[in-house]
Amino acid sequence: MEAHPSHIESPHAKSPYGPLQGVRVIDLSINVLGPMGTQILGDMGADVVKVETPAGDDNRRTGPSRGENMAALFLTFNRNKRSIVLDLGRPDHREVLLRLIDGADVFVHGMRRKSAEKLGIGYQAVASRNPRVIYAYGGGYSQSGPYRDRPAFDDIIQAASGLAGAMARSLQGEPRYMPTVVVDKLCGYVLASSVSMALYARDRTGRGQEIEVPMMESAASFLLHEHLFAASFDPPSAPVGYPRMFTPSRRPYPTKDGHIGVVAINDAQWRRLLTALGRADLVDDVRFASIDQRTLHIDTVYATVEQELKAKTTREWQAIFDAADIPNSPVRRIEDLLQDSYLWETGFFRRYHHPSEGQLVTTAIPVRFSDTPGDIRRPPPRLGEHGAEILQELGYGAAEVEALLGPHAAASRSSSAS
Repeated sequence: MEAHPSHIESPHAKSPYGPLQGVRVIDLSINVLGPMGTQILGDMGADVVKVETPAGDDNRRTGPSRGENMAALFLTFNRNKRSIVLDLGRPDHREVLLRLIDGADVFVHGMRRKSAEKLGIGYQAVASRNPRVIYAYGGGYSQSGPYRDRPAFDDIIQAASGLAGAMARSLQGEPRYMPTVVVDKLCGYVLASSVSMALYARDRTGRGQEIEVPMMESAASFLLHEHLFAASFDPPSAPVGYPRMFTPSRRPYPTKDGHIGVVAINDAQWRRLLTALGRADLVDDVRFASIDQRTLHIDTVYATVEQELKAKTTREWQAIFDAADIPNSPVRRIEDLLQDSYLWETGFFRRYHHPSEGQLVTTAIPVRFSDTPGDIRRPPPRLGEHGAEILQELGYGAAEVEALLGPHAAASRSSSAS
């Protein structure tokens, strides 16, 4: 689908604004966690001003690219944003940032607290200028603990939080990282939702507040919601960990010609599944009849399913399970998703034309609002693309804009004129 360079047309949006229309976000974050969170806010209608160093976000150079500083990972985490380049070591550039803060609703960064304070943008300094600001940041560890100043990235927190160890227990092998930046993306969602809740609180109190999203605690909480299990009791009544998650047979099952995912949770589903598998003789077997007994005998239960599935093709099992209303799906690879007819029919993938990068593909906003839907209004920005526009909004004159932007002035003027 072709689209105007400055707007990615949405087949579902009723208006070009989402529930956060009128909210301004100043975003100093880089890489994944912060940009994931601020992209969600931008998708929901917020005006996100991405403040970058002269070198730009590191992800501008991560992955394949067509143009300079516009690599794949930057494109997927930075739509619906405007970019301005500021060197915060320069007093005049720091003053620009402070003027942006004066008119902001939300301020986001990904620095450790002492680094932000060293730059003069710690919470107290920012709140003293703008008491209504929602100040949010994501760091590796809680600022209330002894690890507050330790550096951290997704891999480190996967190791520290138990995620990599859970992979080892599940695979019955060595610890492994999940093949996605799961902690960064999870915390990006937590940041976006927390900011939204803080904005709601501000509507009632008139006051802003500081939000900290520690990766370690967020990931550990995420993992332990089901795996605390017997340790929910003090002292623990059994080993820690939800057994169903760790049985070797909890995996996509081989069929005659491929693999399929199939699951039954409640008693009624298990009766239907066993019957569909041709094992109605097990419906009244005590090991299969109730959730507490299935949990105790989970290895036997899943091994039985695995054995029966080898008898038919994936397509044959799909038809049988669909007829019995049993959740199932063939196993798809990442590359298969790009050809998935369901995802294209629902508008999940969107083709659009970027003014400098040409024809691109992005994913749609998965959450739907019936009255205030989000919208993809802006393609990912070139480095400093909106600098002149943003400075003019702050009241800077033409000569001041030229002096502040330096080598980025021409690109910004070109963007503003297009």
